[in-house]
Amino acid sequence: MCRVYKLAIIGAGPAGIGTAIESYTLGMRDIVMLEKEENHNSTIRKFYKENKRVDKDWKGQKVDLDGTIYFVDGTKETTLDYFDTLLDNESIELKTHCEVQKIVKHEEGFEIFMSGGSIVARNVVVTIGRMGKPNKPEYKFPPSIKHLVHFTLDSCGLGEKIMIIGGGDSAIEYAVELCDKNNVTICYRRDNFSRANPTNQTDISKAIGEGRLVAMLNTEITELEAENGRVKVIFSDGHWEVYDRLIYAIGGTTPSGFLQSSGIKEEGGVPVYDTNYETNIPGLFVAGDITQESGGSIALGLNHGFAIATHIMNLLK
Repeated sequence: MCRVYKLAIIGAGPAGIGTAIESYTLGMRDIVMLEKEENHNSTIRKFYKENKRVDKDWKGQKVDLDGTIYFVDGTKETTLDYFDTLLDNESIELKTHCEVQKIVKHEEGFEIFMSGGSIVARNVVVTIGRMGKPNKPEYKFPPSIKHLVHFTLDSCGLGEKIMIIGGGDSAIEYAVELCDKNNVTICYRRDNFSRANPTNQTDISKAIGEGRLVAMLNTEITELEAENGRVKVIFSDGHWEVYDRLIYAIGGTTPSGFLQSSGIKEEGGVPVYDTNYETNIPGLFVAGDITQESGGSIALGLNHGFAIATHIMNLLK
C-alpha cells in the first residue's frame, strides 16, 4: 500500500499494451499491467489457431493508427512476437497471475483488489476482453459430459466426430482446421456465414463443396444429454445426433459483475464512457473489446490506448 502507481492497466491485451506503451512514450513512469493469465495477449494465445491471419484492418475496416505503435498484418505468431518486442523495449511492469476482483476509489487513488493483496494507482484503465468470458447457450451442460464441451481446440484429437457451434470467423476457422482429420459438422442458427470475413467464407464454402465438412444451417440446439460417454445433441425440430466432442464459438460477454462491483455504469451491457474512454468515475477508463467499439480490432484497441494516454498526460501538465 506504500507505493502509488501513476497508471494501472487491467488486462495485457493489445489495448492494454497500447495504453502502457503510449503512456510511457509520452513520459509517464510507474506503470503496471495486471494480467490474470500467465502471459500477455491470452485471448490470442488461447482462441487463435496456429498461423491464424491477424489483419490490421479487421473485417476490412480501415483504421489509421493514431499513436507511435506500428502494427501491420501478420499471423498469430508474428503478432505475439511484436508485442513481446514492445514490452521488452520499455520499462513497464507486468504482473501475471493477477486476477482483479474489484476497484475502489479512495482519496489517494484507486485501490485495486486481487488475490493476495491490493495495489494503489492514480489512474486505472480496464482492458479486459470479452472472449475471456465466452458466451454459453441457455441450455445446461450435463456434468457427465462437460469434459467433452469446449471453447477452444486445445482438447481435440484425431478421427473424432466433432460439432462446431457458431457462424463467425472463429467457428469457421475451427471447422476448417479440424475437418481434414476429423468428421466435422458446423451448426449455425442462421442461413449463411455472412458475418465472417471473405477469406473464411471462401474457405468454408470450398470445404463444404468438397464434402470435407457438413453444414447445418438454420438449426438450433435445444438440449444436450449423455449417451454412452458421448454427447447427444437434440435439435429444435426434434431430431438428434451423437458426437464425440462439441466446440462452442459464439462470442464473449462483457463481465458485468466486475464492472458493477467497481461502480462502472453500463447501458445495454456495455460500460458507459466519454470521448476519452473515461467512465462515470473520473480517472477510471475502459479500452479495447470491452467497449464493443473495437469488436476484435487490434488497431482500434491501440487507438483507444493512445487516446487515453494523451488525455491523462494532458491532465498531468
